[in-house]
Amino acid sequence: MSVISALKSVVGNHYVITSKGKSLKYREGYRSGRGEALAVVRPGSLLELWKVLQVVQANNLIVIMQAANTGLTEGSVPSQVAYDRDVIVINVMRLKGLQLIDNKQQVIAFPGTTLHELETKLTQVGRDPHSVIGSSNIGATVIGGINNNSGGALIQRGPAYTELALYAQITADGKLQLINHLGIELGKTPEEILTNLEKHNYSEQNITFSDERVGHNRDYEKRVRAVDSGKPTRYNADPQELYEVSGSAEKLVAFAVRLDTYPKPRQERVFYIGTNDPAVLEKLRRHILTNFKSLPISGEYMHREAYDLAKKYGKDSLMVIDYLGTTPLPFLFNFRAATERMLHHIPTFKPDFVDRMLQRSSSLFPNQLPKRMEAFRNKYEHYLQLKVADAGIAEAQAYLRDLAQSDEMGYFECTPKEAKLAAIHRYVAASVPIRYQETHQKEGNEILPLDVALPRKEVNWFETLPKEIDDKIKYKLYYGHFLDHVMHQDYILQPGVDRHELKKALLKRFDDRGALYPAEHNVGHLYHAPEVLVNHYQKNDPTNTFNPGIGLTSVKKNWQ
Repeated sequence: MSVISALKSVVGNHYVITSKGKSLKYREGYRSGRGEALAVVRPGSLLELWKVLQVVQANNLIVIMQAANTGLTEGSVPSQVAYDRDVIVINVMRLKGLQLIDNKQQVIAFPGTTLHELETKLTQVGRDPHSVIGSSNIGATVIGGINNNSGGALIQRGPAYTELALYAQITADGKLQLINHLGIELGKTPEEILTNLEKHNYSEQNITFSDERVGHNRDYEKRVRAVDSGKPTRYNADPQELYEVSGSAEKLVAFAVRLDTYPKPRQERVFYIGTNDPAVLEKLRRHILTNFKSLPISGEYMHREAYDLAKKYGKDSLMVIDYLGTTPLPFLFNFRAATERMLHHIPTFKPDFVDRMLQRSSSLFPNQLPKRMEAFRNKYEHYLQLKVADAGIAEAQAYLRDLAQSDEMGYFECTPKEAKLAAIHRYVAASVPIRYQETHQKEGNEILPLDVALPRKEVNWFETLPKEIDDKIKYKLYYGHFLDHVMHQDYILQPGVDRHELKKALLKRFDDRGALYPAEHNVGHLYHAPEVLVNHYQKNDPTNTFNPGIGLTSVKKNWQ
């Protein structure tokens, strides 16, 4: 039986895609990257996924594990490298499932379960998820976040992390095995374990609770409060975050993860802070992290240039999210991508027609940003959205009141509408470089997005570039998670500038400052994985079957 026939016998003809046109959306990255694959396979149950892996193991195939394909560094699609085996993409978005356990204090999530679905479900029972990431609005999955140590915007909890997982591994001698570290007794054979889990055929008596394996990030609050440390708070290759599935970058096949949930705050407030002096924000950051009894929920930074570009090139996205919410976003993104693929074959339409039309249409609508935010834009260069809850509200109010009297800064307490629009405006900034590039195709501007973790002790956090580098950049978008010094720095380059050479120069500057990168988006096929990450990959995947080449490592079998 051929490989394709074997795969079809497992998942059905409809869910094995071999057409290049139909498989393109699975072979092409969200921002960049594209490769070839023998087939795209979409299993519909955990047992089907296991059987697909048996076909993989029997036929010496390469697997690219893929969920929502929202990654920004090409890690969830095939690469344009010389693979030594046939490649299949296994897309897991049909594998939905959420199971609340331990009186809703923990959750079991399946491969296709999105962070948005998790947040929606937990809201109904008065709980919050382990982490929040920007791409949750476009369908990023829970397990995808765990695989990449994503998130971390929630200062009290840190990046997505768990030591409780059910996963498959191919051993050094080529054997496929299912490892149950969920802490739930589900049976002996893979078939029993997967069927019982999917049907929730277990009771509380089958669940083990122990501090030996946890479903949350260990000691993150202590870490983030250590503001005099010469190391960053968090970054993708942090050894503290590498544990089996956590940080594995799909080098293991996760069937389910078990995570902690958290009580929802009784009250929340957002303070919008403006200043012209970066040192003021650093003073605020250090005071909050060392003196506040209750850590804030988050602290999101934005620079004026990012503010202005997001106002112009993110207006349509802001309006959609404001008026319709985030629920329809995954559908809208998929619909846009499908329309682009269809129009691509019609010579009349230039690339990115849909986005270019959306950009033109957005100019017909009035400014959507609140008047108080606009007033701060005219007065200040740097903005911070400080989100606090419960006991932290009074602490923030008292401190900001005193700080505003002695430093060059201002603040206001947001209304719920202002807080919502400020958060959306910060979120849509991430898509600005792509939209700019799409709407200025004749200029030929390349974009260079970087995410970097600065040392916790860094006081001169705001980047000042030498003229020879600055002259090569048309726009700089600075925004990020300020309290833990994780910054997104996206550059729109002048026409004709070599993006790769400029990237080397910028990364050299980060190296000199003791910064580490990538901080959130993981190495993908754009960054060299450091030794600690390579060791984690090789331990998890000794035959180099899953996602080979990740972190610019070997694509050969057995890591040759």
